[in-house]
Amino acid sequence: MKFLKSFYIHNTFFKYLACLSACFILSYWIKPIYPIAWVLTLLLIGFFLFDIYLLYGTGTGLKAERKLPKKLSNSDVNPITIFFETGYSFKTYISLIDELPVQFQKRDFNFQTSLVKGEKKNFDYEVRPVDRGEYVFGNLILFASSPLKIIKRKFVFQKDQMVPVYPSIIQMQQYDFLAISNRLTAIGLKKIRKIGHTQEFEQIKEYVPGDDIRTLNWKATAKQRQLMVNQYQDEKSQPIYSIIDTGRVMKMPFNGLKLLDYAINSCLAFSNVALKRNDKTGLIGFSKNIESYVPAIQKATHLNTILEKLYNIDTEFTDSDFGLLYGHIKRKVNHRSLLLLYTNFEHISGLKRQLPYLLALSKKHVLVVIFFENSELEKLIETDAEDIQAIYHKAIAEKFSLDKKLMQKELEKYGIQTILTKPEQLTINTINKYLEIKARGLL
Repeated sequence: MKFLKSFYIHNTFFKYLACLSACFILSYWIKPIYPIAWVLTLLLIGFFLFDIYLLYGTGTGLKAERKLPKKLSNSDVNPITIFFETGYSFKTYISLIDELPVQFQKRDFNFQTSLVKGEKKNFDYEVRPVDRGEYVFGNLILFASSPLKIIKRKFVFQKDQMVPVYPSIIQMQQYDFLAISNRLTAIGLKKIRKIGHTQEFEQIKEYVPGDDIRTLNWKATAKQRQLMVNQYQDEKSQPIYSIIDTGRVMKMPFNGLKLLDYAINSCLAFSNVALKRNDKTGLIGFSKNIESYVPAIQKATHLNTILEKLYNIDTEFTDSDFGLLYGHIKRKVNHRSLLLLYTNFEHISGLKRQLPYLLALSKKHVLVVIFFENSELEKLIETDAEDIQAIYHKAIAEKFSLDKKLMQKELEKYGIQTILTKPEQLTINTINKYLEIKARGLL
């Protein structure tokens, strides 16, 4: 039974049969071909049995292993490596099929190669998940054939390997490196000029040209008999909360990724940067209920807690309750904090319904409302209209685009910080706003 499950006929075998059939047909008119056709038939039967012996006479045959990372990174290109080697003493032709998780909807995976005796080889390919959750890789299937290419032997390895897809760990690591090396401006984050200085004293140091003369320490100058200045640093351990709206407005897709996932990826990268800069970070997810709450803490292991919470967040098909959010923050967040609210407003009427709660939050905390430009509408606006219907569509798109800008102006009129951003620029713009608020000492 095991033999039958692994036994397959190679496509080349049917070409041999086609040639034999042609010989027998031609022998109807050319009689000398008839015995030659029977000799070829017997040879094919002999080679058929010999090919079975070649492929099944060796117990080990092929070995293969799929190397998966412990976690896949959502929205990023993740490398997968397959190692395989042959135990056959002849040149082996390999056809490799990897059963990818159903989320990828890819059913044409097929890699072909050949191995000589004792050779080892690896095959690398990439996957880009766009949903968080558990991804199950099915069978790793290899078909081996000899140089005769009459039959194929099937080998099956590593059935049902599960790997979780987490928020964008790759993006987080990219910003992590830049935050440690103090090179956040290297990827487009603008350099913020500090206004004055914060009140957290760091040290007294010698004056060098370019230092602010207003920070001269006259007592230390008199004592050392050279100019000395006070050096200040950004205030640390300030509480910062990323608040993610998980309602239906965040289910809108852009480039295969939901707005919620853009917000989650940004939240993870930003929280890591804030922790590296010695601030406290927390998380709130809300819709009709408070889905998740992580108090703001400043410690190295806290990022894992945030990561696990973000992994389990999902959108709902209901309108979010901003009144509930206000009540929760009033009870749980007692110190003045920076609140980064990831949400989306498509109509100005939707903003005005929630405006009283946003104003109430901004009275005690520094509130930043983050919502999204519709990139598809921007493309439509930039396209030239060629008929009446296109003019109508373009006018409607410009109306929606104008509404977004009016919403931003409405919030800024009440002193609420805003970020109106394209989804793909969300992380950069969020970190920019954080650096700006820290530099201006608003928190």
